[in-house]
Amino acid sequence: MTTYIIRRLLLFIPTILIVTIIIFLLMWIVPGDTAMLILTGNDPNEGGRVNLADVERLREELGLNQPVHVQYGDWIWNMVRGDLGESLWYQTPVVDELGDRFLTTIQLAVMGILMAFVVAVPLGILSAVKQDTLPDYMSRIFALLGIAMPTFLIAIIQMVFPALAIALHDLAFTARVTRSSMLEVMRDDYVRTARAKGLTELMVIARHALKNALLPIITVSGYQFGRLLGRVIIVEVIFLVPGVGTMLIDAIHHRDFVVIQAVVVLVAAVVMFLNLVIDIVYGVLDPRIRYQ
Repeated sequence: MTTYIIRRLLLFIPTILIVTIIIFLLMWIVPGDTAMLILTGNDPNEGGRVNLADVERLREELGLNQPVHVQYGDWIWNMVRGDLGESLWYQTPVVDELGDRFLTTIQLAVMGILMAFVVAVPLGILSAVKQDTLPDYMSRIFALLGIAMPTFLIAIIQMVFPALAIALHDLAFTARVTRSSMLEVMRDDYVRTARAKGLTELMVIARHALKNALLPIITVSGYQFGRLLGRVIIVEVIFLVPGVGTMLIDAIHHRDFVVIQAVVVLVAAVVMFLNLVIDIVYGVLDPRIRYQ
């Protein structure tokens, strides 16, 4: 297991490198001039009053006049040393601003996934155990509605705290997966054997069926958490939560590509780490899985 973890961690390096190349090139080809936006205060009506010499001077100060490979090399070298650069718009260290906001976003995301998991798993179990009954039909209708409704619409309609707006979609999807997984394991021979031994239905579900049904549920939850980080951006903007999402939208508005690049790389690193954790949990839940 240790060898496997080390190998996976080493794979983070080329993956992150590819992410940095993609996001850097995207920021390079996107139209617009950061120096011009700074001098005009992001007001297009002020463009005619800006001296081009001032624009060129500011571009030189920010290093925007250097070749793309030089800018990329400087950025990567600084990032390796833990320096994410300074915001082009606010002239403040990105790492300072990102630290507090990232904790807020992760807290919101974790609350959302936990709320979804705590409600979805019992709901999916109930739906599977009571197959083709009224509770099953109600659960399936709720799940379909939750999956169909986009997160931003849920947030606008309900106007409840952001974690619930995030959790509802994940809750519905996880409940559907839990139902399908439970239906599959409930038909296995070891479940019938457990019942034949005289165990109560609660013991059969909790000690035998649920443990084996958890693997696909954990997979979906990990996948949902990765997608959830993207949806958090929308929810943070709607509820004015001072997290990474609002920071990213503000950076896009100002074409502050230093901040954009830092946020994208950070989110990519979190998603890769989460995938590694899920693989490790797999080995804990299922002893048959062996990582080399």
